[in-house]
Amino acid sequence: MSSMTIGPIAGSAADPSERSALLFWMIFTGLSIFAVVLLWRFGLIHLMLTSDRTYISSVIALLYVLTCGHCFLRTRAIAREGAAARRCRAALAAPGGSKLLDASATALPRGLVRDHIDSLVTKAAAQDYRPVDQTLLLRTLADRLRGSNGFGAFVSDTLMKLGLLGTIIGFIIMLAPIAGLDAADKVAMRSSMGLMSDGMAVAMYTTLAGLVGSILVRIQYYMLDAATQRVFSDAVVLTETYVTPVLERKGAGIPS
Repeated sequence: MSSMTIGPIAGSAADPSERSALLFWMIFTGLSIFAVVLLWRFGLIHLMLTSDRTYISSVIALLYVLTCGHCFLRTRAIAREGAAARRCRAALAAPGGSKLLDASATALPRGLVRDHIDSLVTKAAAQDYRPVDQTLLLRTLADRLRGSNGFGAFVSDTLMKLGLLGTIIGFIIMLAPIAGLDAADKVAMRSSMGLMSDGMAVAMYTTLAGLVGSILVRIQYYMLDAATQRVFSDAVVLTETYVTPVLERKGAGIPS
């Protein structure tokens, strides 16, 4: 654990990194939108959409936009959990903050970290304040913090496979005219070359859209996972520093 996350004074140094989760997403998305505007301005996106007769590129683009919306909602939720965790730490680190744990943790700011602390208090009371092992509760907290973050890996893999599907379909379109090709028929040759060109365009554009979309989704959810891990690490330090020692002192009969 980094010492920057321990204590009320050092906690303020961790605030910018935690609050920046949503800011990083907004910067990344803003740069992506700027790139899309440039590509549209130069006609490249229109060329891709008109050249892809299978509309797989359009499906990839639509799925990417929906995934960006999901990532935004998850990033905002994690940012709020990080803010709630910081307020919990400030409340418990204040003079007399341990009194907030006398009955339950409901007096702390609402959030998943508050729920975890409340579960710790309940568990300690149920076992007469013997040393509290919070391993299982921490696993539950980690799962709840991650939530539906795994959706990003699923979409990234799906976009890649859609791109490969478009590649296969494009090659099928490209190679289909070869079987009945007659070298002496110039009209048929010209038509076959047009179909082969269309098939190659489908293969290349869908592969490009799938690869770019997959990479961009992976980057967004990597930043989200990093922010989630920071909130979880802060929750572990918070409970090990300000919660479990108070509960164990109660079990030993030592005033908190």
